[in-house]
Amino acid sequence: MSERRWEDGRDESRDTGHEHGSGRDDAGTVSRFVEAFAAQLVEAGMTRMPARVFVALLASEKGVLSSAELGEQLKVSPAAVSGAIRYLSQVNMVTREREPGSRRERYRVLDNQWYEALTNRDVILRRWQATMREGVEFFGLDTPQGHRINETLQFFLFLEEEFGSMMERWKVYRAKHLLD
Repeated sequence: MSERRWEDGRDESRDTGHEHGSGRDDAGTVSRFVEAFAAQLVEAGMTRMPARVFVALLASEKGVLSSAELGEQLKVSPAAVSGAIRYLSQVNMVTREREPGSRRERYRVLDNQWYEALTNRDVILRRWQATMREGVEFFGLDTPQGHRINETLQFFLFLEEEFGSMMERWKVYRAKHLLD
């Protein structure tokens, strides 16, 4: 018998016949994990359906599910899955692939999805920097709004610099701790 305590204080007791953490938990436990982590992603600003679809893929054994499998697991319509996948693809958190010998697509969570998602934020940061520079030029550094906009610009420049070095450190850490 294994016991797990979720963040909300619930105890999860189950008898699965194998070691805790083996990745073969029952559907109810997987569903509770999906909903718990998806709720946390929603609190952090992600839209609910993409969060649920992303976590369902993350929690799947192979990291790959079809639209039908996602709809069945999450009890949602194909349209809901499609919209979520569109968003997750745009932010580089999942990829689409064809099922061999079929026209059907399946969706894969990237092995290093957080790295990819953050790395692609670089493009957005540079666009924001360009807009902030225009704002500083328009308002001038000697105005309150120009000062605020410049502080935002400096923060974005700092983030860009730190993301670069942090991502390099992540590559080293990942190679040391996660890869066989």
